[in-house]
Amino acid sequence: MSHIALYRAWRPQTFQDMVGQQHIIQTLQNAIREDRVSHAYLFNGPRGTGKTTTAKVLAKAINCERGPSPEPCNVCDACRGITAGTVMDVVEIDAASNRGIDEIRDIRDKVRYAPSEVRYKVYIIDEVHMLTSEAFNALLKTLEEPPAHVIFILATTEPHKLPATIISRCQRFDFRQVSLPEQTERLRQICAEEGISADEDALAYIARLSDGGMRDAISLLEQVSAYGGEHITLNDAVDVTGGLAAEQFEQLAEAVRDRDAGAILPLVEGLMQAGKSADKCLENLVYYFRDLLVLKLAPQGKAAATERIVDQDKYRSMASSFSAELLFRMIDVLNQYQLEIRHASLPQTIFEVALMKICTLQESGASPSVAEASASPRPTDAAASGGEVQRLQQRIDALERKIEQLLQSGVRPEGGAAASPDQGAARAGANRGANNFGRSGTGGTGSSIARVKLDPFLAAAESQATTQVRMKWADILQRVKGNNISTHAWFVNGEPVAAADNTILVAFKNSIHRETTEKPANRDVIERVLNEAYNRPVRLATVMLKEWQAAAENGPAPAAELTLLQEDEGGGPPPEPEWVEEAVKLFGEDLVVIEDN
Repeated sequence: MSHIALYRAWRPQTFQDMVGQQHIIQTLQNAIREDRVSHAYLFNGPRGTGKTTTAKVLAKAINCERGPSPEPCNVCDACRGITAGTVMDVVEIDAASNRGIDEIRDIRDKVRYAPSEVRYKVYIIDEVHMLTSEAFNALLKTLEEPPAHVIFILATTEPHKLPATIISRCQRFDFRQVSLPEQTERLRQICAEEGISADEDALAYIARLSDGGMRDAISLLEQVSAYGGEHITLNDAVDVTGGLAAEQFEQLAEAVRDRDAGAILPLVEGLMQAGKSADKCLENLVYYFRDLLVLKLAPQGKAAATERIVDQDKYRSMASSFSAELLFRMIDVLNQYQLEIRHASLPQTIFEVALMKICTLQESGASPSVAEASASPRPTDAAASGGEVQRLQQRIDALERKIEQLLQSGVRPEGGAAASPDQGAARAGANRGANNFGRSGTGGTGSSIARVKLDPFLAAAESQATTQVRMKWADILQRVKGNNISTHAWFVNGEPVAAADNTILVAFKNSIHRETTEKPANRDVIERVLNEAYNRPVRLATVMLKEWQAAAENGPAPAAELTLLQEDEGGGPPPEPEWVEEAVKLFGEDLVVIEDN
């Protein structure tokens, strides 16, 4: 038999042929035996799990000339005609291309006529979620009270898109993904019947790639058998599907184990030159580290066996090189980048960044800082660098507290004496912005991310200025893209959460996006665009989204604590009225003049 027709030849023709859906098959067979077949069914589940095939087998079972029977005979004219698609009373409709109200009206008009060839008229509507709202409304009444000789079978992969009124009128069956052992056994059976010899690890690899869909597994088997001939090996399956060979997994894992970020780039470049897909490589790498973790936590379990590594000794040796905690964190990081790489314009770069990120992870559980990432990959040097960064951070926090105390006592930020009463209010706007932000690194090199005092932004989170920034955000992103598309690729992942004191606070979900946006070159591009958009100096501040959400739950500090140049009770002017601050937020410091009348 030609391998081209492999899936067509092995498509199930009876309920007994179905794989992995025994709970559904038993329910349908019992309904046929007891003559309690419903007028409408909803089959939903992942692709390739047998929804449409089950619908056709059900149509044959209830229309079989020797039935209705729990199993169609596939010999009578009715069974053979339904299999070939020549019986006019069994209609299969693709809702993706026949989704309008006219097609449903045509069905509604024809259901009133009795079947001419078989016992029941059966309408199988595939991908039913693609129907329009008007089409659903036209189907609703017919679905609720169809004639006794009509059965509707709706199939979909996205049941949440169906109206509740449609779902409530159907018996719903949830098809599940076929398990790995069931898929492997079916593939082994197909190979035996077709005279194809295949290695067990190759069949397990094909089953894993099908993601629980039996149809996809048979299609992959057909593709690999066409490439490998009469004998299928693991290397054949890896080559055809674009996966990674065992040696390439070992090389990447060794580079991560040794924290040798320099060895990663040529390895990735070699994979790309060989035609490998970056997202597929990242997906397989997640499976690889998952298998290492399973082998480490359950060395005697069946799940510890892997279809990618043939030499189990090397595999166990690699598993012993990582702690379970580190493997958990590495999988978490790779999974985050796997979500991003699907929509990235530079997938190879994201793959490289993901590998370099897990190279810098520490056993202690803390993510490496920017200083640690740029240091030597040796664990001792990294630990020393982490301690130095922590000491510097403590010193910076202490200095910030001293500066805040000086400001509350009336000392100017530039180190002069207390501000005079007539100067305090005039300088309030400028000093407010100057004291809210300061780099924790050395003079303006941009090597550290700005530390942000969130209280002013929490107070302005729902202000009119923040609303205006959000309305103008799409235009700002477009301007950044026009100036530098690389900067835009990182900056677009942030969202504006507040605007205060001529500064826009942008929150990021992922630290790599924030760190790259804060690089001097990218920050200069963004702030230049902001200055052009607002015709005045506007600065950029960034924060992690989880930090912003945590601060928002606690709420802003009282208004008196937000005043940056608060005088002692013994003298000095009172705090600015709220309407003055609102005027500065709306019109900017340059356009607001405070006069004492």
